[in-house]
Amino acid sequence: MYTCITPRIKAVGVSDTDIDLFESQYEVPNGITYNSYLLQGDDLAVVFDTVDAVFADQWLDNLADALGSSRQPDMLVVLHLEPDHSGSIACLMERYPSMKLAASAKALAMLPQFFADASQWDGRLVKLGEGSSLKLGGGVELTFLSAPMVHWPEVLVAYEHSEATLFGADAFGTFGTPGHSQPWDPEAARYYFNIVGKFGQQVQALLKKASSLDIKRICSLHGPVLEGDEVARAVRFYDRWSSYQPDLSGVFIPYASVYGNTAAAAVTMAQLLEQRGVNVVMMDLARCDMSEAVSLAFRYPAMLLAAPTYDCSVFPPMATFLHHLSIKGFRNRTVGIIENGSWAPVAARTMQKMLDEMKDIKVVQPVVTIRTRLAEDNDADMQLLADALTSAVVAALPLTD
Repeated sequence: MYTCITPRIKAVGVSDTDIDLFESQYEVPNGITYNSYLLQGDDLAVVFDTVDAVFADQWLDNLADALGSSRQPDMLVVLHLEPDHSGSIACLMERYPSMKLAASAKALAMLPQFFADASQWDGRLVKLGEGSSLKLGGGVELTFLSAPMVHWPEVLVAYEHSEATLFGADAFGTFGTPGHSQPWDPEAARYYFNIVGKFGQQVQALLKKASSLDIKRICSLHGPVLEGDEVARAVRFYDRWSSYQPDLSGVFIPYASVYGNTAAAAVTMAQLLEQRGVNVVMMDLARCDMSEAVSLAFRYPAMLLAAPTYDCSVFPPMATFLHHLSIKGFRNRTVGIIENGSWAPVAARTMQKMLDEMKDIKVVQPVVTIRTRLAEDNDADMQLLADALTSAVVAALPLTD
């Protein structure tokens, strides 16, 4: 089964609705697609990327149906070598022995790491790089751009001029599969910040290259094809996200609580902020999808951390969350802190130390310390902290849609 995107471009990928964790860590309740595309010129037919090896047979059938009985693929273009996209390379090379494989120099050098028989393909390999072009006949022409660390070092993207289509590798991808009605940006944000987000500078470099192109369509390796106004909107989101600017207004409150007292303090702060007209989103770090918490931290201009002391440190769900933020390059945000400790509270000090390892994080004062439960003598500091977080939201840069 395949889908015609245009008369020359067909989607031949597959949907994985059985998977529970993408990359063995990200929850995907609506599954994920492994997209693959067939581009046909008058002279040459090119396949963009393969699919996870589990779906090789289904994908090969899709491709054969799209090609029809009179054509074979002349070239497989590998934009990204990650196994969910390269897993079926060997079976395709075996099925079409005259087909060439084109990829970046880094990808070609890495092939033997993924395929024991890669040396057998030496005479069929074509090296692509920045500015490489390929004419397929009938006015169909590809130009390749390097996109290192978006999000592996070997990545290329390809622009087809006659169709004004960008084959974007993992860029602009999202979780989910067809048949699940949902807005693009929440799942695209969760995908971006957890998988690509550390490499904002490299994404900015790719956006700069792409700005000179007339892009009417984006074909990513995950998620839907974006067309028309969806393209400009997705580019605006990526520009915002990759420059570490928020795109939502409000305060995100991720909290961790053992017996409910710290949670109650977080709820009280949420109420104080809402009284000031601030939008608030809360999340229990002991029970939430951690990738969603990471995404929301990046999307909001301010965040309140609330957690108790535990084992002379901080409650582990909060430590885990802050670790995830650190390795994803979290930066340029305002943070407030509420700590709890029945005796010798040190949660705030631990959280502060972890935040100090991130870039451009402003921890506003006062830090609120509660002893077991919120008490009247905390009221003044809670009000001051709510004021400081409100000011951070008001001062945030104008949002885009």
